[in-house]
Amino acid sequence: MADDNSDWWRGCVIYQIYPRSFQDTTGDGIGDLRGVVRRLGHVAALGTDAVWLSPFFKSPMADMGYDVSDYCAVDPLFGTLEDFDAVVAEAHRLGLKVIIDQVLAHTSDRHPWFVESRASRDNARADWYVWAEPRRDGTAPNNWLSVFGGSAWEWDSVRRQYYLHNFLTSQPALNYHNMNVQNAVLETVRFWLARGVDGFRLDTVNYYIQDRFLRDNPPLAESVAGTNTDTNPYNFQEHLFDKSRPENIDFLKRFRALIDESGGHAVVGEIGDEKRSLQTLAAYTSGNDKLNMSYTFDMLGPGFSAAHVRACVEAFEAAAPDGWVCWAFSNHDVARHVTRWTPPGGDPDVVAKFAIELLCALRGSISLYQGEELGLEEAEIAFEDLRDPYGIRFWPGFKGRDGCRTPMVWEAEAPNDGFSAGKPWLPVPQSHRAMAVDVQQRDERSVLAHYRAMLALRRAHPALVSGSIRFLDAEGNVLAFVREGGGERLLCAFNFGDEPARWSVPADLGTVEALAGHGTAVEGRALALPGLRGFIGRLG
Repeated sequence: MADDNSDWWRGCVIYQIYPRSFQDTTGDGIGDLRGVVRRLGHVAALGTDAVWLSPFFKSPMADMGYDVSDYCAVDPLFGTLEDFDAVVAEAHRLGLKVIIDQVLAHTSDRHPWFVESRASRDNARADWYVWAEPRRDGTAPNNWLSVFGGSAWEWDSVRRQYYLHNFLTSQPALNYHNMNVQNAVLETVRFWLARGVDGFRLDTVNYYIQDRFLRDNPPLAESVAGTNTDTNPYNFQEHLFDKSRPENIDFLKRFRALIDESGGHAVVGEIGDEKRSLQTLAAYTSGNDKLNMSYTFDMLGPGFSAAHVRACVEAFEAAAPDGWVCWAFSNHDVARHVTRWTPPGGDPDVVAKFAIELLCALRGSISLYQGEELGLEEAEIAFEDLRDPYGIRFWPGFKGRDGCRTPMVWEAEAPNDGFSAGKPWLPVPQSHRAMAVDVQQRDERSVLAHYRAMLALRRAHPALVSGSIRFLDAEGNVLAFVREGGGERLLCAFNFGDEPARWSVPADLGTVEALAGHGTAVEGRALALPGLRGFIGRLG
């Protein structure tokens, strides 16, 4: 998949690297870009097509790098620009594309743009951020809430105005209604294009533009609010005016036009929108003039059933027939899917293997998060070890995101499992040691071996990479569909239940033959599906 084709992103397999937890080469306990170079061979051997690097830019690190103070510099924690160039060179040598995170909805409050903007109301960058007057009683301009808790507005004593922050108070929101802001942001993108990157992942892509009139968000409909047990009051509002505004489309078109100037680049967006995610995804990926693809949190939650997966896929297919989706089951913001989906008393390795079988069979591109190929479970982090400001704010009702951000385990017998010679920035769970890469490489039945086999299978079949998808009627815990493309038809069936299931293959599909090593028993026209197992077969 990773070649010079301008459509390399369609059906590609992306491996997300969280640099501070991937590999440390300096002994300071924090992963770095040289560590990425050292371990890219593992990513290539897995059978992926691209790497996505979470932020490594200069930052105060209030939100682990998602608070950028210089878009065109590498933070010394991670190395230098020359180290980044080495990452690109090694990735390309191994046949991997390089996608970097772009945190463009907001900056750090230490970014020179914001330092100047807050200095007065009449400087050159005075309206580069979202500033507003207080209400007559001195309270915030409206009822918008921060994802990280409390009001989305912070009072600034110099300007004597409020500024908007959708996350931390140290992450002021840029004002995309100002074209100078858009132009400046796009110039930073040009900088990385010139350094050889192949694509961009746009963080919180639907947060770029807010309502010009700063209207209050309405509460959720009573039918929904009455059953809302979320620990975060942010989710009690219908977010009509603080994100996913229609004006965002125009900026995404500008972004796409820029990366299309030289060809062969791609952009994937993260849509954080609890109620209208698929509709927003459809709007952002249709027409081939905005995002190449996008992902939502529909598969990043607790939902794990045949009905849920079918509903998510069919909703996207209906909403965006000419769009493209990137499916992911885990990332750096959610609990690892093995933990979310393994029932009490269940076998996490079985769930891990089932999940990659399913992910490889879905239509769309797919994104893997570092460590999921080892079947890593969510780590239990003590409050005193937390580094995530989101988790610290909502503890203990919400334990934060550090449980999925613990260091990679490379060598079971090495200090800190091969991640660092120093004290890691987050503890390495003892339970992860037995899952280290060097242990699993010696076991042909390991989760790692299964990931490699499934990614090889996907790569070998055009129908799985970019073919169409058509669901078949199935009852209970069985999900069945046909993938067709590249001159082949494949039948895919998955039993989400713990108990064995039988499913009859419709007669109009013709003969079915299990692919070697990837099927279960075919008895006449019936598939015998063990619990939490998938079947992939060729249709005659």
